[in-house]
This record gives sequence, structure tokens and C-alpha cells, in this order.
Amino acid sequence: MTGSNPMSIAIDGPAGAGKSTVSKLVALRLGLQYVDTGAMYRGVALAALRRGVSPDDEPQLTAIADNLEFSFKVERPSENDLVIRVFTDGEEVTKEIRAPECGNMASKVSSVSGVRRALVAQQKHMGAAGGVVMEGRDIGSVVMPGAPVKIFLTASAEERARRRTLELEQKGTPQSFEQVLAEIRERDHRDSTRADSPLKPAPDSVTVTTDGMSIPQVVEEIVRIAESKIAP
Repeated sequence: MTGSNPMSIAIDGPAGAGKSTVSKLVALRLGLQYVDTGAMYRGVALAALRRGVSPDDEPQLTAIADNLEFSFKVERPSENDLVIRVFTDGEEVTKEIRAPECGNMASKVSSVSGVRRALVAQQKHMGAAGGVVMEGRDIGSVVMPGAPVKIFLTASAEERARRRTLELEQKGTPQSFEQVLAEIRERDHRDSTRADSPLKPAPDSVTVTTDGMSIPQVVEEIVRIAESKIAP
């Protein structure tokens, strides 16, 4: 498969399910572009934190989302990996948007209807041409409802907390397992109960539960599903 392949893959799932890592590798395997929609919400969250905007200030948050310009730069440090550098208004924010406080703010920001409308419009434009792997919370149901391949990637809250705790430790910003688990459960509840585009599998999506699976195994499973969808 090549970069001109019109196939689109929508990958949704809760926080900590491994969507970013898996989606990048699936895109690499299938020669598709990669779009991290979660990074867009984190970008709005970072801008709000920097400006001292409250998560309850919907008009200000919507204005930020309306005016923030996003771009992604793909780098391939090795044959088996992709690095996605994220820019807002020309400034690289790849590291800053992954801070825990930014992630928590992003979950709150993503429940603001005006923010979602602004970013979903940008995401739909990105996905319109096809040939993408796009991951987030509502890609299959809202952003790319016509995508031929829709995956709902999930794992138990405990498994996701274990992975996130290890990731934070490796990054030098450790948090306790109990704290991470509580935050994940809070985000799950907030994401699944919001009024605007709540987190849930699209009706025609395939659920992949990753407890006990390695990243390569998850990638292989999604590639298998994708290839079965386009088999003659």
C-alpha cells in the first residue's frame, strides 16, 4: 500500500488505550497519513493554561479553538517508528501537551461544545481526502462516519493506569498508580457522559481489547481487520 491509498481508518477509545502509539505504527505499515486529534484538544488546553483561562469559560475556550492553527510533522527515526511533532501557531508543543495537567485540562476542554465544533470541522477537512489513520474519541461516529475501517481500541482501567504509570516514570514525571487510576476513571466518566459526542463505539466499529497484548500484536490485529475490509 502507498501514501495515495484512499483507505481511511478511524481509531477511537478511552484515555490510555494506546491509540497514539498503535495508530502511528498502523499508518506506517499501511502507508497512510496520521492525524492525532487528541493533540489538538491538548493544544487548546495548553493555550488555555498559558492564558489563565478557566475550564468553565466556554466563550474564551471556543475562541482559542477557532483561532489556533495546527500542523503535524512526521519524522521517521527508525524503520519501525514514527514521531509526530505537533505545532500550534508555528510553535512546537509536542512535549508540553503531554504533561499530566494538560491532559486533565484537555478532557475538560473537549466537553465544551464550541471547542468540539471548531476542531471537528478541522478534522473533517483533514480526513476528507482519505488515506489517513485518525485517532481520538469520536472519529468513527462524528468526524469520519464513512470510514471503511473503524476500530474501538480499549483496555481495562487498571491496565491503562499501569501503562500510563510506567510511561510517566520513564519520562521522569512519576505519579502513583492509585492517582493515575483515579484520573483515568474520572476521565472515562467525563468523556462517556458528556452531552456533545460522548465516547462510545460507532455501531459498525470493531472492538479490540488490548489487555495482555503487546503493541506489535495490537498493530497486527488492526492491520488484519483493515486488510479484510478491502479484500476483493
